[in-house]
Amino acid sequence: MAGALEMQAQPMEIGDPVMSPIGHFEFCKKWRDECARIAEPSGPEALSEAAWAAVRQINDRINSEIIPKTDLELFGKDELWTFPEIAGDCEDYALLKRRILIEEQGFSPSNVLLTVVKRRNGEGHAILTLRTTEGDFVLDNLHPAVRPWDAAKGYKFIKRQSSENAAAWVSIGVPGPAPVLSAGSKP
Repeated sequence: MAGALEMQAQPMEIGDPVMSPIGHFEFCKKWRDECARIAEPSGPEALSEAAWAAVRQINDRINSEIIPKTDLELFGKDELWTFPEIAGDCEDYALLKRRILIEEQGFSPSNVLLTVVKRRNGEGHAILTLRTTEGDFVLDNLHPAVRPWDAAKGYKFIKRQSSENAAAWVSIGVPGPAPVLSAGSKP
């Protein structure tokens, strides 16, 4: 696949299981098929040039077609994860992109993962992570380009869906515990 992607990224460091966002938990009650255990988790997606072009086109299309509105504006609630038809907020963009990549482009659900980050201003924000053999990339309604996750400046990555179970979440970039050194050991 050399040359299909214009850039490379590092894979995310995945940590321990964590609680799913409450909005995702509620979403899973309604959309059970979207949150099922992944029958055959796959390794990272190997992308052809055509698949990479489709990923970028879908990101651009959804970012331009969906009108940004909060859940409070749309539904009178602080948080409601759903598939947008005309308008939605960050997780709605991510959910729709995920669905299209899986259903229309044939991507494995184990490689198209909802992800929660914190923005510089402290607000939570949802994006979509695409796991590939070239590293992990993010699709974001606040940024026009699909980009390496480690180049998404201004975000602190918190957690994402497990690549084995779409209802489960794992922490991101959390290093393991520091080794305990005894008095006579060398660092």
